[in-house]
Amino acid sequence: MSIEHLINGQFQAGGTRQVAVFNPSTGATLCQLTLADSATVQLAIDAATAAFPAWRNTPPAKRTQVLFRFKQLLERNQERIAQLISLEHGKTLEDALGELKRGIENVEYACAAPELLKGEYSRNAGPAIDCWSDFQPLGVVAGITPFNFPAMVPLWMYPLAIACGNCFILKPSERDPSSTLLIAQLFNEAGLPKGVLNVVHGDKEAVDTLIQAPEVRALSFVGSTPVAEYIYAEGTKRGKRVQALGGAKNHAVVMPDADLDNAVNALMGAAFGSCGERCMAISVAVCVGDQVANALVQRLLPQIAALKIGPGTSAGLDMGPLVTAAHQAKVSGYVAAGVAEGAELLADGRGLQVPGHEQGFFLGGCLFDRVTPQMSIYTDEIFGPVLCVMRVDSLEQGIALINAHEYGNGTCIFTRDGESARVFADQIEVGMVGINVALPVPVAYHSFGGWKRSLFGDLHAYGPDGVRFYTRRKAITQRWPKGSSREATQFAFPSL
Repeated sequence: MSIEHLINGQFQAGGTRQVAVFNPSTGATLCQLTLADSATVQLAIDAATAAFPAWRNTPPAKRTQVLFRFKQLLERNQERIAQLISLEHGKTLEDALGELKRGIENVEYACAAPELLKGEYSRNAGPAIDCWSDFQPLGVVAGITPFNFPAMVPLWMYPLAIACGNCFILKPSERDPSSTLLIAQLFNEAGLPKGVLNVVHGDKEAVDTLIQAPEVRALSFVGSTPVAEYIYAEGTKRGKRVQALGGAKNHAVVMPDADLDNAVNALMGAAFGSCGERCMAISVAVCVGDQVANALVQRLLPQIAALKIGPGTSAGLDMGPLVTAAHQAKVSGYVAAGVAEGAELLADGRGLQVPGHEQGFFLGGCLFDRVTPQMSIYTDEIFGPVLCVMRVDSLEQGIALINAHEYGNGTCIFTRDGESARVFADQIEVGMVGINVALPVPVAYHSFGGWKRSLFGDLHAYGPDGVRFYTRRKAITQRWPKGSSREATQFAFPSL
């Protein structure tokens, strides 16, 4: 079976190159995915360009009627979508359902488009002069999304972009495309006109075509920092609006007064949930004092040993496999590097065998202690089930450590002290901060994004920043002269 592109409401082959889509729990090939060539991507651009005038002029209330039907279809098909996510990505069914529900929240937010797109109006801003602002769509926009959230991250982008009157081209990950494609089909089933949403599968050739096409006015991206920086540089060089979300190295500071049992439970989910393949995963626990570090490690080790690991489509699991054999090897390589660099490996998940799934891409939970800032397991984003413990003497040292890192996506602190929490939230140079919340992912009516090399661009994803990203403000000033009166010529700059 071969997965094709969804262009102008129809499936099209488009392209001669193919890649395999795997079941990471077994290592078996599920299907072949056709990669779009430049001509195929251009077909999608042409379809979106043709659909834009009519969709732009569709009243926002009518656009949101389609979104309401789309939301209902997503809810009716959530089990089917979650199965596809688990089958191709490997994450557990519970995690897949949670991802989808967070995506549906963004559809709900986009349903408020008539309110979100209201401009401001000022009567008599000057003598018989009225002023107002209008928020107008950009035109054709595109999104490039990662493998780790095949449902949620696309739903960060195109529902809001489309609600704002744009037409959208989605280039999802080639590793787990089926759930993304099904969701797009459901949007069309909800009554979305042909060409408003198009899905093309591909690699760098498809991405470069979207970057270079003058018809594409804006690009949204979520993925690694090198690719984010490339897309931002190449896109803005061509006058496009770009929001490119990159990598992360998320720290959790554990204070001496923290509720340690709750902190450990939160860290377990944040570090090992979804096998650590989250840009918001906690990969570093910064313990203030040796006593805190020793107690934390003692509580973590039995919970790591008790992790329930197996094929994601099975019920009652904590972790599934990593997404590909190559990624499994990469994460295992980081574990080996950490040992070579002198960190203490207290829990080693390498060599894990799941009965009946010996060819799956499994890796158990890993825990390092006494990690230092020079080690690659600290400097790099591993994107796997690896938690590093670091030791500092004070909150100030912890803040300085985090602020010195090149990434600034998410962070959190575990404490009972309001002053410590306030100082941390104020001084930390990170875009999303949790206070006793390990995964501070903003809800749909806020916006998601990091600082430093975790985000390239001025606007975060979804929420209010998403509305600003997918629209342009236009200010209109009008005056109607009374009767046949004639006004004198004015050469000075107008003022009240």
